[in-house]
Amino acid sequence: MHNTAILFLEFGAVVLGLGILGALALRVGISPIPLYLIAGLAFGTGGILPLATSEEFIATGAELGVILLLLTLGLEYNADELVTSLKGNARAGLVDLVLNAAPGAACALILGWGPVAAVAMAGVTYATSSGITAKVLSDLGWIGNRETPVVLSLLVFEDLTMAIYLPVLTAMLAGLSLVAGAVAVAIALAAVSVVLLVALRFGRYIEAFVASPNSEVLVLKVVGLALLVAGLAQQLQVSAAVGAFLVGIALSGELAEDAQALLAPLRDLFAAVFFVFFGLQTDPTKILPAAALAAGLALVTMITKLMTGIYAARRAGIARAGRVRAGIALIPRGEFNIVIAGLAVAAGAHPDLGALAAAYVLILAAFGPLAARLVQPLLVRVASRA
Repeated sequence: MHNTAILFLEFGAVVLGLGILGALALRVGISPIPLYLIAGLAFGTGGILPLATSEEFIATGAELGVILLLLTLGLEYNADELVTSLKGNARAGLVDLVLNAAPGAACALILGWGPVAAVAMAGVTYATSSGITAKVLSDLGWIGNRETPVVLSLLVFEDLTMAIYLPVLTAMLAGLSLVAGAVAVAIALAAVSVVLLVALRFGRYIEAFVASPNSEVLVLKVVGLALLVAGLAQQLQVSAAVGAFLVGIALSGELAEDAQALLAPLRDLFAAVFFVFFGLQTDPTKILPAAALAAGLALVTMITKLMTGIYAARRAGIARAGRVRAGIALIPRGEFNIVIAGLAVAAGAHPDLGALAAAYVLILAAFGPLAARLVQPLLVRVASRA
């Protein structure tokens, strides 16, 4: 009973604090994400007031936040649009992989950390944060822009790439044989293919099952199905976010619009919790020594992500302003990057990898939303004059 009371007190204080920070961000006219991250740092290990009881509860809420963010993002588009977009942007996806994985791998090799750490750092610098990007697109009203499907297709390409990459990295970290690693990759690919096939071929049956005139029943069905598929995807070594996204695209039309409207408050609550939890995982005292190197790596990969977005949007026939917005939307790093670094550190890839990854991700997780709001208008003006 005592622990439950402390949990309520801590979690209540965190949520109320987030509300105050969100109101402050609205008044100043910036994204609240950096403020949420700073709040997480204050309440985490090495912070001003570390949480004693509620961190595990917040961790679960953070995972729900990512799932709900990707679910509502998937509700914006249907399966046919996704497949068409993936086919049209496969080349851009490969450019994204090469441009943004190379800096991390090169950094690890130059530091002498070895090939396994290089593969891990390649993933850290490659993957855009789907959660933060989804929040930025929503906050700034970019969901309906012409470049947004291009951004989403690149995010999905990255997530599907992660479905192959994570089993490979896990096998390398565990020292598994080539055969065992190949089996893990095959299972991951099969899982993604099955879920996507079901969304494409049987989407109307899923809609018929989920549909309800009662809003309470509709929310329960949609969230329950998303969590079920996300959990199954996670069990098969595929991102839970990919599973939730595919559930979203399986629903379309008026049903998707109703579900999105009902889920919006729930999504915003748990998305804020996710950003706080990201800060909780980071020890401020370990960030400072790696800050300079992380800042340099962040600068390089900001440029490469901007180049990726511009290239992909130009191939899709998007105007200059839209190309810049696409590049900026891809800058944030977050959940995947921390997961990758955590796996590598736990396996003993290199003791300094965790601190560098944490500092790097924190810089881009904070700067990405700020760039979208503050730097984007300047870059658009420059691009329009070019």
